[in-house]
Amino acid sequence: MRLKEIRTEQGLSVPRLAELSGVPRRTIQDIEKRGDCMVSTLVKLTAALGVSLDEVCGE
Repeated sequence: MRLKEIRTEQGLSVPRLAELSGVPRRTIQDIEKRGDCMVSTLVKLTAALGVSLDEVCGE
């Protein structure tokens, strides 16, 4: 999962992404560490980042 890569490319901190997406900071940190999450959470994150699910889930 490329969540951290995309987030940093866009110059966003974890707290800022949490603000934009409504997903708790700890959850974002866990996702970036583990590389998996619920689809509903990923939809919120991709919407906040302005990218597709494929872009985040692609290798």
